[in-house]
Amino acid sequence: MIDFALMIGQRLVHSIEIEFVRYLIGAAGLTILYALLHRWIAHRRIQSRVASFADRRREFGQSVQTICVFAVVNLITFALVRGGIIPIERQAENLPILLAQVLAMIVLHDFWFYWMHRSLHHKWLFRRAHATHHISRTPTSWAAYSFAPLEAVAEAIYIPFMLIMLSLVTPLYGLAVFIFLGHQIARNVIGHSGFELAWPGFTRSRWTGWLTTTTHHDLHHTEGGSNFGLYFTWWDRMMGTENPKYHARFEAVAGRRAESLEGATAA
Repeated sequence: MIDFALMIGQRLVHSIEIEFVRYLIGAAGLTILYALLHRWIAHRRIQSRVASFADRRREFGQSVQTICVFAVVNLITFALVRGGIIPIERQAENLPILLAQVLAMIVLHDFWFYWMHRSLHHKWLFRRAHATHHISRTPTSWAAYSFAPLEAVAEAIYIPFMLIMLSLVTPLYGLAVFIFLGHQIARNVIGHSGFELAWPGFTRSRWTGWLTTTTHHDLHHTEGGSNFGLYFTWWDRMMGTENPKYHARFEAVAGRRAESLEGATAA
């Protein structure tokens, strides 16, 4: 019994380490990158307000708590894999199947996130689960995991459920899960970064308009009640929850360089 408890403890610590490193690579990595590029992207800051050190410290502290919740759910997921409930394909990856699995994970996650996120804005749930995240009115990349414990659970349980559902169709590639998790943290930290780097016309183009932007989620933090999507704008548009100011707010930020150049040319 003692040996079993020690084994669980060791694996929990290892799981925390993995999640913490993933979070740091995403949040710290983007923070450093944007600091290095600040001279070239300063005009693309979405809000005039700049988050304080206290804001970032709070976001980091809350994210560490979330990482611990994620680590527990990871242990459950690993147990399901070890028990054969979630079969993992050990053979070499078939590229079309690999890409299909990654795409399915992303699309299913966006579906889960939209409805889970919208549910958390119900008055009763918001106070108990989601208000913590919305303390960040001017979010930074460190807010990517800044959740209350109840929301952290709601965010994390998608992983084992999603893997179980997909494994009913085909054994999963470990690489597909790895790519999905990398995409998840990358889009998350970019969505909270506070800088809009997409080009003018991005939100209205048929080729790119279905993708969310940093402005899309930043509006959710400043105004709430709209823009619940994570990766795609599909659900917000279908359900009428896209912020009516979204396109204008995006263009106001994305077009700043062009406007400044036009002004300089005219002068």
